[in-house]
Amino acid sequence: MTTTMETFASFDPATGKELARYPIHDAGHVRAAVDRARVGGAWWAGLPPVERRRRMRAWAAEIVRSRHALGALIHDETGKPHDDAFLELLLGLEHIAWASAHAARVLRRRRVPAGLAMANHAAYLEYRPFGVVGVIGPWNYPVFTPLGSIAYALAAGNAVLFKPSEFTPGVGVFLADAFARANPDAMAGVFEVVTGDGSTGAALCGAGVDKPAFTGSAATGSKVMAACALTLTPVLMECGGKDALIVGAGANVKEAADATLWGARSNAGQTCVGIERVFVQRSIKAEFLDELRAGIADLVPPDEPGGAYGPMTMPVRVEVVRRHIDEAIAGGATAVVGGVGAVRPPYIDPVVLVDAPDDSGVAREETFGPVISVRTVEDLDEAVRLANGTGYGLGAAVFARTGRLGVEIARRLRTGMVSVDAVIAFASIPALPFGGVGGSGFGRIHGADGLREFARPQSITRRLFKTPMEPASFTRTRGTMKLLDRYVSLRFGRRT
Repeated sequence: MTTTMETFASFDPATGKELARYPIHDAGHVRAAVDRARVGGAWWAGLPPVERRRRMRAWAAEIVRSRHALGALIHDETGKPHDDAFLELLLGLEHIAWASAHAARVLRRRRVPAGLAMANHAAYLEYRPFGVVGVIGPWNYPVFTPLGSIAYALAAGNAVLFKPSEFTPGVGVFLADAFARANPDAMAGVFEVVTGDGSTGAALCGAGVDKPAFTGSAATGSKVMAACALTLTPVLMECGGKDALIVGAGANVKEAADATLWGARSNAGQTCVGIERVFVQRSIKAEFLDELRAGIADLVPPDEPGGAYGPMTMPVRVEVVRRHIDEAIAGGATAVVGGVGAVRPPYIDPVVLVDAPDDSGVAREETFGPVISVRTVEDLDEAVRLANGTGYGLGAAVFARTGRLGVEIARRLRTGMVSVDAVIAFASIPALPFGGVGGSGFGRIHGADGLREFARPQSITRRLFKTPMEPASFTRTRGTMKLLDRYVSLRFGRRT
């Protein structure tokens, strides 16, 4: 007797049109996929690093050959403009290239000093793959963000089982199919996709993967951690943010306003490292707002041809944005652009709120929508204090009088990443680790740290020769202990 698998649909967020249907993989299907990954992962880990690099570069080449189809699919499932979809695809390719090119160097076996007391031993450090990495991806950047885990996990020698968001399942399937086309002789299970809703993600966490890499809200991340805690399974958490942009007196106000627009409104504000709070010194506030309004006036509305940004992908986020705008205005904020009427699902027109209460949702909670909240500050110290005043700590941006001052301010921010005289630049540099602190999660993707995130360090020692004194033995003599006592005195007893 056969049973029909339950399915779900993906939709165009702009029109509501059904795009395709995909299976909801249950716990049994997920466990079977993990079993395949165990076998395929062992084969993949056994390949020389240069061979894994070759196969990953072939995968990237296959994506390039299909780039227009993939870009169209990203646009259809997320609603973002075609140009933005292409930029996301480009960044994803950069990370496949970097991870595959540098894995051998970063994770190579290397000898470390054994120290004087253990001079008769050789000491080595190796990085071994975990085995099977489960990646739970987001919908807002369905290529760039998950590839920050997938590419680095594969380069480190792991098999990957990817569960894309239920809003962008087609993109996830496309990436896995491209890998299969580029590596037709690869063993099954090296890189596969399971589709479904939250129940599929929960099944993935409970199916015995060796390390889940999660991207999503802090609330959902906490549930993933709780499930993994039962088996002491390590996790990587890439959660939300409430990123700040600081504009100090003497900064290039026009450039800061332009960066604010991009950081806050690109992808309809649905960016974990998007700019959600702007702190501007009072002396340049009027000039900054004038530049901001001028930039907004040049934006093509999202529902017109060539729109600067698209619709909200998740309908539920529209209501969060509406609530934040309502609360801020009710609390005394001034809407210098837009207001409550700017919310017209699935689109949100430009909104600029000035001096919302510091305890309001738009100041403290993740809005994840295209609202620009500007807060007046008297000096940079106040800006830093307010920027650090939430539980989040993902990214930030600083525009100051000089680049050196900007870096000084950046180092005072409690975040994982900061861009000076730019926004979100850190995400475009593959060698830099990406991740946050506090409510924004822990662990790192990208760069050397991202490769090590998907490998477990293993320490190995080898005795080179036997010495007359062996203290770690019941056969040691009193003479051995006297020599060790003398050694401790000579080596560590001096005060300077």
